[in-house]
Amino acid sequence: MEFANTTDLDTPRLRDLLLRHTAPYRHHDLTVRVRYTRKAEFSGSCYYQSRRIFGNIGRTLVYPYRLVTHVARSRSNATHWWRDAYRLVLSDAYQLVLFIYLHELFHHLVKSAQRNTRRKEAMCDRFAVRVLVDTYGCRLLDPHGQVPERSSWAFQQLDRFVAGAPREPAVVPAASATELKAIPV
Repeated sequence: MEFANTTDLDTPRLRDLLLRHTAPYRHHDLTVRVRYTRKAEFSGSCYYQSRRIFGNIGRTLVYPYRLVTHVARSRSNATHWWRDAYRLVLSDAYQLVLFIYLHELFHHLVKSAQRNTRRKEAMCDRFAVRVLVDTYGCRLLDPHGQVPERSSWAFQQLDRFVAGAPREPAVVPAASATELKAIPV
């Protein structure tokens, strides 16, 4: 992965954080840029052809930050459909960058798996939220400020959906000298 960070965040720590959650998917041809936004609180973008992911964060955000997500199951009635806004509580800028990156990475994986890329925002949010909730203990809150049942947002097989995306080859550890045996001649 070609990585550049122009924020005040620690570059090696940030790069390692993103790489840790990119496996097992192929990433040697990805270009990732993390930088400050001009106006928005945060933003991200994924460019399929050039395999570039941009993550942009605001300089003045206050943490913990409550990020509005679209992970809730959609509901409908006879005239329209809607989705409740769930909020993910992020403790620092590293978690915000990780959310943005994972969201955009899922867009990249969907395209790499040769799936339809339209209307995948909620799936991308779910992919990112799952990591932040399961690995970093971030709280996800429903519109009433309560922790929702997991089944209300984690109902899709996201890994199966992008199973066709290229993966890194499995690394077979080299045998140590003590494991090597002489072959009789």
